[in-house]
Amino acid sequence: MLLLVTKIVDSQLMAKTRITRSQSRKPPLSLGRKIKNRNLERVKFGRPKKRGLGQKIFQNSRIRLILVGLFLFLATIALAYRLYVLQIVRGADLTRQAREQQQTVLRPYIPRREIIDAQSDVIATDRIVYNVYVHPKMFAVSKERIAEELAKILGKPTAKELLEKFKQRDTGIKVAEGISEATASEIEKLFHSGIDLESKYARFYPHEDLLADVVGYIDRDRQPQAGIEMSQAKILERPLENYKIRRSFIPVDGENSKELYMPADLKDRSIKTDNLKVKLTLNLKVQQAAREALQQKVKEFKAKRGTAIVMDVRDGSIVALVNDPTYNPNKFSQYPVGLFKNWAASDLYEPGSTFKPINVAIALDAKAIEPNTIFNDPGSIRVDGWTIANHDFHTSGGHGTIDVTKILEVSSNVGMVQIINRMKRKDYYERLQSLEIQQPLAVDLPGAVAGTLKSKESFLGNSIDAATTAFGQGISISPLKLVQLHAAIANGGKLVTPHVVAGLVDSQGKSHWQPALTKKQVFSSKTSQIVREMLESVVVKGSGTKAQVLGYRIGGKTGTAQKAGSTGGYIPNAKITSFIGMFPIESPRYVILAVIDEPKVPGAFGSTTGAPVVKSIIDALIVAEGISPSDPKALIAPKKQEQKGVVE
Repeated sequence: MLLLVTKIVDSQLMAKTRITRSQSRKPPLSLGRKIKNRNLERVKFGRPKKRGLGQKIFQNSRIRLILVGLFLFLATIALAYRLYVLQIVRGADLTRQAREQQQTVLRPYIPRREIIDAQSDVIATDRIVYNVYVHPKMFAVSKERIAEELAKILGKPTAKELLEKFKQRDTGIKVAEGISEATASEIEKLFHSGIDLESKYARFYPHEDLLADVVGYIDRDRQPQAGIEMSQAKILERPLENYKIRRSFIPVDGENSKELYMPADLKDRSIKTDNLKVKLTLNLKVQQAAREALQQKVKEFKAKRGTAIVMDVRDGSIVALVNDPTYNPNKFSQYPVGLFKNWAASDLYEPGSTFKPINVAIALDAKAIEPNTIFNDPGSIRVDGWTIANHDFHTSGGHGTIDVTKILEVSSNVGMVQIINRMKRKDYYERLQSLEIQQPLAVDLPGAVAGTLKSKESFLGNSIDAATTAFGQGISISPLKLVQLHAAIANGGKLVTPHVVAGLVDSQGKSHWQPALTKKQVFSSKTSQIVREMLESVVVKGSGTKAQVLGYRIGGKTGTAQKAGSTGGYIPNAKITSFIGMFPIESPRYVILAVIDEPKVPGAFGSTTGAPVVKSIIDALIVAEGISPSDPKALIAPKKQEQKGVVE
């Protein structure tokens, strides 16, 4: 290019030279004509201007040639550098971007891992389902016939409704989604043109609403929305690298690549799977018994809702967890969003008298009382100008001289206030904090929240805060947290981690991963033993007699508490009733809690609502786990009538 420019400039210079030479050959002008011509120049153009330095340089042919050459040289260097950056430095990245914009990625839809219970029964799996589309313009028979035959197979929508849909447009009308392979097979046998079946994977829950509160569900966009489907999404998803990804170099519209998910045939040997399953700690038989017993009591007492929890106290394994009302995860769109939250872990309530055994354990560990310490219960007591009375004060008055065991048997509020008054408030507050009440519960279910205590300043500055906490009010925890605290009494004083995921296992049952669990000593083993014996007395002689099971030693505590409002104070005529039990008491293995929220039928107490539910669950546990009866000398015969005044 530089040589070409040089030749052009040289040719122009030579032409100019020839013109100059030809002009020099003209005959010389006379002196008069020269003067005349000069005068004409002055008239037309004025005085001749002197040329500046820049103009002189530019008119110099050699310098102009050098400048043009330098410009072209720099332009060539810049172009070469740009090509180096695009081809060498960013070449790989630009190639990748171009391919992504010009190809379709065929990615197999990777089924999530199956979920199984403790006995390896499948409770969540992926299966192929079908969406049904119709194209009326392609019908070879009448629309009426198509509508009638489809409605007969599908059930819903009706033939009339299908005909209305056929009028929407000529093609691509969805008339059903998520139908089973069996139903799809019946539609195929019609052999009608204009009917298409689109296959896809969908999550399926064979036990429907039985385990919804724990398992949760997957929505139509394959996004987990509740339960362990959401909280344990990482371990439920199979690794992507185990699957082939097919790429099609067919250009697609738009700036970004198009990604298509195709159903993956797990029988195809080219698709490698790890075949691992997520195993839960749940027992289906116990879960079913808990569901039925809870539903019966919620319905009987016209309650707002209820929950029941069974935990293995040795390691925190949750054997059963049910809420009522609940939902069917296969039809999640038909239920209100509020049901998708597991309120046993995510909602707080004041536990009432079921918290009294925890306070007794705290006082025993602090050496503030002994098991045989005697108190006088007049039925009511004044604290900071407030009157605190027993639940049965207006019918039974005071209980007189009673020991700690009797305080739990009759659920004396006054007795509990006197127990806590023997402790320094600072020591009491710090011991409550050591129970991790104000920390979020470390459970593998979503939405677990921290409990609440009064502020330290308020607690230490006012006697009433410690007094109300003594009988389980003014403190808020979740039902699952209460189960964890009672498990510490049952297992020798250890705070275990509640959990529903046992780990990852293969098809032979071999474990490949287990969750890391922790234990924290919060009570002494001696204190735990003493409180367990007291709780057995509550079931034998006190308010928990309806939880008795012939031949087995059981301990427990009833609770009937006022329900706190969201804006402070208590909701008029609203209460929460509950019962928490443990068995077999001589070597506890399970803690069982039943909570009934806002029962509306008269006579609703922890002894009449929660205790019967716990009894039914214990019956199921005995059968499911093959638990032998206690020592014949300790056999418990059920009482025909409750003791007078012992109802809570």
